[in-house]
Amino acid sequence: MINQDRVVRDVVLIGASAGGLEAIVTILKRLPGDLAACLGVVLHRSPTIESQLPFLLSRRSTLPVQEPADGEAIRSGFVYVAPRDVHLTVNGERWRLSRGVTVHFARPSVDSLFSSGAVQFKSRVVGILLSGGGADGVSGLIDIKSMSGICIAQEPDEALFPSMPARAILDDHIDAVMRVADIAAAIPALVAGEPVALARAPR
Repeated sequence: MINQDRVVRDVVLIGASAGGLEAIVTILKRLPGDLAACLGVVLHRSPTIESQLPFLLSRRSTLPVQEPADGEAIRSGFVYVAPRDVHLTVNGERWRLSRGVTVHFARPSVDSLFSSGAVQFKSRVVGILLSGGGADGVSGLIDIKSMSGICIAQEPDEALFPSMPARAILDDHIDAVMRVADIAAAIPALVAGEPVALARAPR
């Protein structure tokens, strides 16, 4: 299938869990440095152990990477990473942080980011679900799809932990199943509203 709707999709939301760090790094280092989009990233990580995730990603990313403050304005050309043990959501044109209940045993949760982004930005959203165990992100992709956004799952055979993308494919609420390198190549075209080949996995 070719995405030919010419919609500018300038909000790219990425969710991952176990095995997803390498995939996120691959995507970020392959994006153009002048990408006219904001990126929100949720990666499940320990709620108690300090990590240098933003620093690690910033060393590999073509775009600046940071953890947003609660209420911080969403800006194009930045990668915003959910802090540990805090949900990252969208409210208006600002990021919101909260320590609400866990979702799928996770905080931050992919579903919380995806669903809030779908409500705010509708068809402007590209939702990308990468390697991870469980089902976090699946209902969020359904919400993105319901608002005419684009939903992409990592090819499960490539994912170190295939459960999250495989569940999204099984529930049939995605537009494409792609390898990580192909996801990185598709993002700039989707952001610009250009036609993109979106390949579904055989069922």
